[in-house]
Amino acid sequence: MDSAAYLERIGYNGPRDASLDTLRGLQLAHMYTVPFENLDIHLGRPLSLDEAALYDKIVTRRRGGFCYELNGLFCVLLGEMGFRVTMLSAEVARQSGGFSPPYDHLALAVDLGEPWLADVGFGNGFRLPVRLNEAADQPQGHSAYRIAPDGDYRILVRRDDGGDWTPQYRFTLRPHALADFAERCRFHETSPESHFTQGRICTLATPEGRVTLTGMRLIETTPAGRIESDLAGQTDYAATLRARFGVVE
Repeated sequence: MDSAAYLERIGYNGPRDASLDTLRGLQLAHMYTVPFENLDIHLGRPLSLDEAALYDKIVTRRRGGFCYELNGLFCVLLGEMGFRVTMLSAEVARQSGGFSPPYDHLALAVDLGEPWLADVGFGNGFRLPVRLNEAADQPQGHSAYRIAPDGDYRILVRRDDGGDWTPQYRFTLRPHALADFAERCRFHETSPESHFTQGRICTLATPEGRVTLTGMRLIETTPAGRIESDLAGQTDYAATLRARFGVVE
């Protein structure tokens, strides 16, 4: 993998040592430049977890992806930069209670003398790495995060603007390979029960908030509030993808 081209893709010009400052800078730069999106599923293009295919999609063709793609390639970048990084199987919290099956989400543990949770593939997730062994609140902007122990699991929980603590996903620290996620990736790519097959989404963090294209609706959130607008048609949709997300289908 051409790490220099990857760093150019995410607009990262900071330090290159395997330090917390570098990890923070890399994750934030990634969140601001590489969208979380599922467009290939709706274009009928097969997904691949092959490293070369992921590099071609995300770096060469400047697309985004979902967790297996984004965190899968980010893991390779971190490894090549000297980080000790492990892929984790995470189970996403359900609104009805409980958690989804194993391998439903791919997250990363990074060992910097103490373990950190990194994640560039959870949509509207945390923007900076989270300490894994810290029981106290970890504020980030208007949100705060905690890592709550639960038997063999740890649960990432989030609170927004002083509201209730809400589970995001749970995971163990058992290491995995990207191939372990292939079956669940295929489920999300093809099953009518997967929310990824039910509608198109493309979303990107911004310094002011977030911009999201869901179906034919553009949603922008900033400290001033939320603005929603409907797109006029496919030409408008393609132009919005290009202008707001840098994506050409």
